[in-house]
Amino acid sequence: MNLLTKLTEIKGVGEKTGELLASAGLETVEKLINFLPRKHEDFSEVVEIADLVPGKVTIRAHCEKISTRIVRRGLRITTAALEDDSGKVQAVWFNQPYRETQLKNGADFFISGEFAFRSGRYQLTAPGVEAVKDLPVQTGRILPIYPARKGLKPNITRKILNELRPLITMLPETLPPDIIKNEKLLSRADALSSLHFPKNPAQVEIARQRLAFEELFGLILAARLNEKANSALNGYRIKFNQSKIKQLVMDLPFTLTVAQKRALWDILQDFEKKQPMNRLLQGDVGSGKTVVAGAAAYQAAISGFQTAIMAPTEILAIQHAETLRKLLESYGINVALLTGSVKGKAREELLKRITSGEAQVVVGTHALFQKTVEFHKLGFVIIDEQHRFGVKQRQELLSKGTKMPHLIAMTATPIPRSLQLTLFGDLDISILDQLPKGRKPIKTEIISPNSRAQMNEKICAELDKKHQVYFIAPLIEESENAERESVEKLAQKVKCDFKNAEVGTLHGKMKSDEKEKIMREFANDKIQILVATTVVEVGVDVPNATVIVIENADQFGLSQLHQLRGRVGRNEHRSLAFLVQSDSSAPTRRLREIERSNDGFYLAEVDLQLRGAGEIYGTAQHGELNLQIANLADTKLIKRASMRAEQFSSKIIENPEILSKYPELKKEISKYQRLTTLN
Repeated sequence: MNLLTKLTEIKGVGEKTGELLASAGLETVEKLINFLPRKHEDFSEVVEIADLVPGKVTIRAHCEKISTRIVRRGLRITTAALEDDSGKVQAVWFNQPYRETQLKNGADFFISGEFAFRSGRYQLTAPGVEAVKDLPVQTGRILPIYPARKGLKPNITRKILNELRPLITMLPETLPPDIIKNEKLLSRADALSSLHFPKNPAQVEIARQRLAFEELFGLILAARLNEKANSALNGYRIKFNQSKIKQLVMDLPFTLTVAQKRALWDILQDFEKKQPMNRLLQGDVGSGKTVVAGAAAYQAAISGFQTAIMAPTEILAIQHAETLRKLLESYGINVALLTGSVKGKAREELLKRITSGEAQVVVGTHALFQKTVEFHKLGFVIIDEQHRFGVKQRQELLSKGTKMPHLIAMTATPIPRSLQLTLFGDLDISILDQLPKGRKPIKTEIISPNSRAQMNEKICAELDKKHQVYFIAPLIEESENAERESVEKLAQKVKCDFKNAEVGTLHGKMKSDEKEKIMREFANDKIQILVATTVVEVGVDVPNATVIVIENADQFGLSQLHQLRGRVGRNEHRSLAFLVQSDSSAPTRRLREIERSNDGFYLAEVDLQLRGAGEIYGTAQHGELNLQIANLADTKLIKRASMRAEQFSSKIIENPEILSKYPELKKEISKYQRLTTLN
């Protein structure tokens, strides 16, 4: 047996189990060994129901009765009465209707979770459940709980891993011995053995520290090596034309913030260097990133270079193109828009203008990196909301230059310092941490469903002032037409509540020209209330909109709520954001945090703690990052890993053969280099 052995060759794994494992993406011994528990339940201390006190508890009980009710679309509540010889207690689960089938058979279960006063009574909320018969015989009875992927039950995972136990104890090391010694880390074999077969909670924590360090070390090392590789590239030198840039800035109808001036200066300095710029421009919603990027594109254009600006949605691409035309066309700079909607003869003409160099600034969506698009002299690339694009897409666009173009990645999602160190360690960073002068903080209120009447009164007052309103349709179960149905249902309700207002709808299933028409009508005040999905989350800019109502706000992520809220507050008027809860229960921490703070950087740190890196970096790429253990909010561990990665990268640069001694580490670094680099 070795790491590449198929799981179907392992004792006790039949054809059916093999298919189940394969559907969960676990075909080999190596993949199962690296399939880590999401948590550990301590079943070593079991209390009787009569002795329960608030806090984390474990009981051994059977289910007396259980039922599931649908509260609303997308929410099912399962309630069970659990019983042991000393008494009864209620347990509640949300959207876990399978608990009925699991608990109905009358067997004994270990049930572990938070015992607290909720909804008018003491109860167990969303506890973990393990059949007593499935609890493996192991010292301490600390049970690893594995993700239940594609119907693969945790007890099956545990049984197969037990067969692999001897192999796990002999796994090769992946980190250099001096790092393990100096950081006082467990060996990789001991760490994996401790996670899969733990003896006590302390052992689990030490094992997690070792594997978290390894994940962070590999990621930061990849970024350091990328940084070195980037510095060896040859790009275009774009000379700074001080008088023309100064004139452009003076002609603006507003004054740039100090942060905008600083960011623009960073970019113009990078243009003059031999190696291509690799910079992240991050700024909160409404901080003025497009103007900074536009001024830089102007410098590129007057020096004879083209700029490509790639936006994640057609709506945003159209908006960027309009902003840049207003900014640059009076100076003779030709701004073109290339999206999927540009077809036939118009597309042919546009492609010719791009190839000849007549189109100096080209704004577009994914259409920009298609093979038919050829640039005359592409010197500068701007990628907006870069985490929404795949690595391959970014590289295809960058490859359209004869030399490597200068690159800016823009994001309106403020990125916590810990993420900057890890995911973007190879990028220079400019931060726009100031809002334009005259902007007032958005007043945010959490609204219980019972308080809609008072909220509607405030909305009417804004409509009377000739201001406009967004309503964001609730998140619901995915289906072919769910998005459209959700918007239309909410629109009907809004039309009843605000009979004198013109109501428009916008959702992702609409054709591009329909979306553009609706957004234009909303921008021109022909529509007073826009009912939409999160399609308006990024970039849509209507300064006259002063109210946003987010339905079922408790089902959205913190970053997404902050992005949506940023659709208002874009002028000197006071703006309001109403977060309407799904029900009348106490607000979540997420909602309380966004109600009290307008600071995107603070909220990003909170979001990282609550939800992990996926929300901030982009779900698809976060999945590929495969950070199973590391917590990117653990700044102390990041600092340790960063210091060791810095030292080891210097050794690798002096002698690249060193990495060959650690094939597993080399494989991980190679993957991370592809993911984190933008070049």
